[in-house]
Amino acid sequence: MAETPAPVRAVEPITRPFDAEVALPGSKSYSNRALLVAALARGRSEITQALWSDDTRYMHRALEALGVRVRADEAARAFEVEGVDGRFPAAEATLQIGNAGTAARFLTAAVALGQGTFVVDGSPAMRKRPIQPLLDGLRALGVDAESREGTGCPPVVVRAKGITGGRARMRGDISSQYFSAILLAAPYARHDVEIEVEGELVSAPYITMTLSTMEAFGVRAEREGDRRFRVPAGQRYEARAYPVEPDASAASYFFAAAAVTGSRVVVPRLGRTSAQGDLGLVDVLARMGCEVTVGLDTITVRGPDRLRAIDADFTRMGDVATTLMAIAPFADGPVTVRGIAQTHFEESDRPVAAATELRRMGLRVESTWDSVTIHPGTPQPTDVQTYDDHRIAMSFAVTGLRAPGIRIVNPACVSKTFPEYFDVLRGLTTD
Repeated sequence: MAETPAPVRAVEPITRPFDAEVALPGSKSYSNRALLVAALARGRSEITQALWSDDTRYMHRALEALGVRVRADEAARAFEVEGVDGRFPAAEATLQIGNAGTAARFLTAAVALGQGTFVVDGSPAMRKRPIQPLLDGLRALGVDAESREGTGCPPVVVRAKGITGGRARMRGDISSQYFSAILLAAPYARHDVEIEVEGELVSAPYITMTLSTMEAFGVRAEREGDRRFRVPAGQRYEARAYPVEPDASAASYFFAAAAVTGSRVVVPRLGRTSAQGDLGLVDVLARMGCEVTVGLDTITVRGPDRLRAIDADFTRMGDVATTLMAIAPFADGPVTVRGIAQTHFEESDRPVAAATELRRMGLRVESTWDSVTIHPGTPQPTDVQTYDDHRIAMSFAVTGLRAPGIRIVNPACVSKTFPEYFDVLRGLTTD
């Protein structure tokens, strides 16, 4: 019996420059941090302007499985969370979190605060994503946590008796989420928690986002650069109203769309006070010839006649590396995207996936473990394989705004973080 072909979505090229203001969904990173912190807090919190997507749905349903009362209002993009004051009511639970890496890492640490046996599991892709450094860090803090199959990946079993505290040392070159996971749970440990970074810390701005969320809910943490973090014991989160700012990773596709079509885009509610590291892409686009204005609460990008070549480091903003790769063929020389080793372990092996699809478009691409160089050229009509990775789908849809014949296979994978993406993209040229 023949397999049913995967659905595809054609991307319509833009025939004239656009001038648009784009309202974007709430930040996934802030939404999931706020959901977890509100669940651990004392009192009732309201999270507004939140992201409504697969990733936040997995988080809020997992919290419900742990005994947290969550009222979700999809129309209002809001969650009302009744906090449990540091300890989940459930004595056992199996949490299915799909391929939501944030939920998997954060919940693995958070369930350790309870009393009982908890399993954190996910999709086949999630079962290939490493979590061993986090498990090692938790063990150093007195937690009984292990990879059930011995693979260093989910499913994870946590036999919870609370977090003792102390000092943990974790490698920093795979994911900053390991550090965020422990930091978010640390206020409820019996003793102070100190985390030391081994090697380079990738995606460090996400740690800043974690600490700012903790502070917003009343917890103080200490930081020594990107080397050491400490959370004094005896603190607790206090409930509050928490508005979520737009997602900088989602914004990247519209900044790139303007850059590659000589257009202008304005994104409101994001500006110079944001801690989201992925906004660093606008600095890269400015170096490539874009006119960029970063205000207090708006960012405007206007594309040039032609983008300039660049060699850019994405160590601190790996989620938007594929955004630049997708528009790199339209530059006036080679574009090198480096500092991306950690993105081999995302929803897909992103450097390999992106390089593969660019080559299928007929482009010359050179790859190392930590970098991809794309030479200028004209992308040929291609059905882009997305590897069930939302960022591959959204990035190469931007390629299709400039190159005819680009179709996205399995476009529904964008529901992980931005279900309305293709509608918003199409709206750029709707009069």
